[in-house]
Amino acid sequence: MNMRSKLTKLGVVAVLSVLLAAAPAFAKAKIIKVSSTTQPTHIYNIGLKHFADIVKEKSHGELEVQIFPAAQLGSERDAVEGLQLGTLEMTLTSTGPLGNFVPEIKLLNLPFLFKNRDEAYKILDGEIGTQIANKFPAIGIRSLGWYENGFRHITNNVRPIDSLKDMKGIKIRVMEDSLFIATMKSLGASPLPMAFGELYTALEQGTVDAQENPLVNIDASRFYEVQKYLAITGHFYSPAMLLVSEIFFQGLSQEHKDIIISAATSARDFERNLSIEGDKTTEAKLVSNGMIVSHPDKAEFVKAVVPVYKAAAKDIGGGDAAAGQALIDKTLKELGR
Repeated sequence: MNMRSKLTKLGVVAVLSVLLAAAPAFAKAKIIKVSSTTQPTHIYNIGLKHFADIVKEKSHGELEVQIFPAAQLGSERDAVEGLQLGTLEMTLTSTGPLGNFVPEIKLLNLPFLFKNRDEAYKILDGEIGTQIANKFPAIGIRSLGWYENGFRHITNNVRPIDSLKDMKGIKIRVMEDSLFIATMKSLGASPLPMAFGELYTALEQGTVDAQENPLVNIDASRFYEVQKYLAITGHFYSPAMLLVSEIFFQGLSQEHKDIIISAATSARDFERNLSIEGDKTTEAKLVSNGMIVSHPDKAEFVKAVVPVYKAAAKDIGGGDAAAGQALIDKTLKELGR
């Protein structure tokens, strides 16, 4: 072999060595699709962007989280079923549809269960929240943490809600959950279960008179365009769950699993803080957008929903009233009641 051939061969080897060394940089990232039904500006999706940024950084680009807001991939129930089938990797969802899969989560849909966020976090991040979350792998889904939507309030187009009697006969959209339905009936309203993605149009067309959601959701969804009155009732605290398909999760390396778990915890705290800060400013923003706000006395509302607690045990226990009541009692004891 002459000198030129030797140099050429050495050059090719050198180039191949460089390319092989750089191969991970050219490797195609593993795509993680995550869905939500809320608008892009909602705290869910801002929290998911934070999650995505951490995952990308910690995995050195090997994992890429793609966010699909505004029900682009279907309803919350559609997303949960997609996780079970392995056709969707992740979702951030309210607890509304989850009681159809894990009945114990209906505990968190009891009206006026929590007086403040500290009480909610005590239950969610403690033994009871862990006990509920640990039910999910058995149905092909894994919980990555309790996020939140905040305390829920009522908007409507009929009248200001200054007292319980003002709820009578109002057609109100609720999440697809038996306790939400029972609660609104106990308050005198006429509940209609409906997917969130259908709600704005239903309000606009008068299919329903009212809806109930946290302030940040009312703002992000621009419900002030189709609703006149806002009542600060705080009748439910609305947690959310970041869920991942067990099929997808078990296909990851341990390093990637650890990255996702750690990023989910960081994003949870970030998203909760967004919710807290949003509550401080959003009421005034909704007033500036034309809504008329009332602050009814909650005492008569709390008294009216007592029958919901008595009837909820069977639902929460998945048909076993004794088990459901035991979980309710344990929770109330933890809250010092």
